[in-house]
Amino acid sequence: MINLDYTELTGEIITRESFNYEEERACWNRAIKKYPKVIINCSNNPDISNAIAWAKKNSLEIRIRSGRHHYEGYSTGDDVVVIDVNKMNNIEIDEKASLVKIQGGVSNREIYETLGKANYPFPGGGCPTVGVTGLVLGGGWGYSCRMLGLSADSLLQIELIDYKGELIIASENINEDLFWACRGSGGGNFGVVTSMTFKLPAKQNIATLIDIDYANINLDQIKSIFDLWIELFKDLDRRMNLKMAIYNSKINGKGVHITGVFYGSENEASSILSKFKSVLPYRVFDLKCTSILEINRIIQDSHPPYEKYKSSGRFVFNNYDSSMVKKIIKLVNERAEGSIYTAVSLYGLGGAVMDKDKEDTAFFYRDAKFIMGFQSVWEDDVHAKTNIDFVKNNISFIKSITTGAYINFPCGELENYEEEYYGENYKELRKIKIKYDPSNVFNFPQCIKTIL
Repeated sequence: MINLDYTELTGEIITRESFNYEEERACWNRAIKKYPKVIINCSNNPDISNAIAWAKKNSLEIRIRSGRHHYEGYSTGDDVVVIDVNKMNNIEIDEKASLVKIQGGVSNREIYETLGKANYPFPGGGCPTVGVTGLVLGGGWGYSCRMLGLSADSLLQIELIDYKGELIIASENINEDLFWACRGSGGGNFGVVTSMTFKLPAKQNIATLIDIDYANINLDQIKSIFDLWIELFKDLDRRMNLKMAIYNSKINGKGVHITGVFYGSENEASSILSKFKSVLPYRVFDLKCTSILEINRIIQDSHPPYEKYKSSGRFVFNNYDSSMVKKIIKLVNERAEGSIYTAVSLYGLGGAVMDKDKEDTAFFYRDAKFIMGFQSVWEDDVHAKTNIDFVKNNISFIKSITTGAYINFPCGELENYEEEYYGENYKELRKIKIKYDPSNVFNFPQCIKTIL
């Protein structure tokens, strides 16, 4: 066994002998159990460069981590070097230039808090501890995307440390190909992101938070809500976006939960959603007009501190007939053994997401109607395999009725994953990968390949 010299590293060094190793190696998805050789909590660019050089010198694979939220755990691994940028979380607002610059470790909650206090919305994600950089690199779905576009659509400049340990800047005017790739190719392919600069949207003092829940209902009742959902999105005001979860919960039985944000008044939202109020008796129908900051706090706080789950997501283009809708709903008719929650979810797209063409950024599936997600959540490790197999089996059916997979909701079992994640853009992404990481230093499961 080779003895490694950690003295050449800078930053906070966590090894298997460190008292906080178990805490530091943990992912948000507690079903992922990986044991890195070393975790380096970086505070600045030199820490990152040193980590890359040290990993190459010792022939160790690198993983890049900011929020620990990768569904399949590709931001960590067994016997790898984890470069963690979570401590690099500075945020600078330049209101005169309408810009915000963040460091690579900023989380959703941190950017929502900072911008929300200044009455700025931000097209971020729903979960508080997700790293903004990982979200943006994958395109970035969020409750504001129909009005503000994907997270990546506001990006103006990115800085990253490359395979040589050197700083690279990419924008529309410099390293344009890399900038194109960094808006939809997913995290970890080209280097360690140290900063992102975004264009600030117009200030928005208030909006309406949407929370609707129908609990303990049967499959026919769920179908009536599903049908309303499809009809609603045919000409939905782009100021509104919604996520609908058709769930089977150990606590609330079978039901539907709709969460959303509307950049308008409570009365307007009520009018748009009026049919959802009358279609069935509901457990919750709450429209709350309040500040952008408060809305994001409520959404963030609705998420658990961690879970054990298997999940994935794919793009919906089809108009499903009645029989297909019933088949989709039946995916959650039963839970896997040990599951406390399973759901098939629809994440709204359209609106501003479609304002760009599929060739404008690496995010290819601009004209999809929804992202269809599927998940199972459990608590006891003894049920892990059963739940994972349950999701894998049902994803096979979902794959047959969808086109392409969302890189930020990845699935480790995908064949031809590059074509699935990137559509026709995958060939160009391979060329860019070869150009900016010719030695394939940033190599991990489902990374962009360097073989044309």
